[in-house]
Amino acid sequence: MTKHFAALGASIALALLSGTALGATIHVASGSTGGDLDAWRETIALYEKQSGNKVELVPAPQNSTEQLALYQQMLAAGAADIDVFQIDIIWPGMLANHMVDLKDKFSQADLDKFFKPILAANTVNGKLVAIPYFTDAGLLYYRKDLLDKYHKPVPGTWQEMAATAKEIQDGERAAGNKDMWGFVWQGRASESLTCSALELIDSAGGGNIVDRSGKITINNPAAAKAVDLAASWINTISPPGTPTYGEEEARGVWQAGNAVFMRNWPYAFALGNGEDSPIKGKYDVRSVPPMEGQGGKESGTLGGWNLAVSKYSKNQDAAIDLVKFVTSVEMEKWLAMKYSKLPTVEALYKDADIAKAQPFIPRLEATFRSAVARPSGVTAEKYNQVSTEFFNAVHSVLVGDEKGEEALAGLDKTLTRLSRGGRW
Repeated sequence: MTKHFAALGASIALALLSGTALGATIHVASGSTGGDLDAWRETIALYEKQSGNKVELVPAPQNSTEQLALYQQMLAAGAADIDVFQIDIIWPGMLANHMVDLKDKFSQADLDKFFKPILAANTVNGKLVAIPYFTDAGLLYYRKDLLDKYHKPVPGTWQEMAATAKEIQDGERAAGNKDMWGFVWQGRASESLTCSALELIDSAGGGNIVDRSGKITINNPAAAKAVDLAASWINTISPPGTPTYGEEEARGVWQAGNAVFMRNWPYAFALGNGEDSPIKGKYDVRSVPPMEGQGGKESGTLGGWNLAVSKYSKNQDAAIDLVKFVTSVEMEKWLAMKYSKLPTVEALYKDADIAKAQPFIPRLEATFRSAVARPSGVTAEKYNQVSTEFFNAVHSVLVGDEKGEEALAGLDKTLTRLSRGGRW
């Protein structure tokens, strides 16, 4: 692997030699979760060595909600302290007015290398607010060993998943594991539920909450049926506490070896293969499956982080130069191999070096091509309200207060009022 990194370093250096050394100091605000800061420090060292620019890293709070609040406060004041912001995939609509339009700063060939759904999520009213940095999408985890034990294939639909989950759950309980569940997922009334419910609805052919034109589309039979199906899983193949589960609660059950399937993000893959994990080497992932017989498709709610340039920056050219470097094919490859950052460059999912260093990454290509983006771009500053109304409506179904049709009809009326008749 050292040889791969050395060759990659040479490629990065060659890529940088064509850049313009501006001698500027660029300030970058980044999250501080996991290896984010270490990745940035190494990236900065590579960039500074060749570009002639200097970069100062400004760590932001770990909590993404706190990050957003801080960024909004700074940008509302027109502060020039930060040149490049690392932003969540659902923030472009809320921050668009404060960022440089990057559409004409990159060649079409450079933009075409990224997954189209990720570019679309970063585009607000034709303005390219940010450039993809690394990505995420919801996945279906499955226990390979248990599927083999019960002679079951990897499920191709949600209905197959539920049937397989029930059979294996019952079999394992009969064999002595009373704590075994078929499927764990995120049902807490929070952004986590927005993600898990949206991809389920999309996979059923129920569309998005709000389409790209701003039309509210959530009130439809396919969406209602999907939400009702999710509610039916609770206390049958999913724990009764599912309406309180976030990502870590679901992962806790899964990693203890007490679930056949799990919906979660890619971060759980490496953790489950830790040295002390009882499920190490026993599982794999696939895209969120389609719903049987409803015109659905493979899905997965789009997550991930992107790089935006502040319009208040006094070093916009240098900031854009840094963004081009960080999101280059060479750097995305290096970040994938060393830090397991999932590339936003589609071609890298077929890269042999990445496949050798991080074997799970190539299996995620189809997921990002078919991922569904939350409607943060079209709903802009109102996205947080839209998401809150959505997850509260779905949660009411999960806890048995309403049926899907009733909850989504009420949500439609609420969103219509919020949008002033569909005009966001």
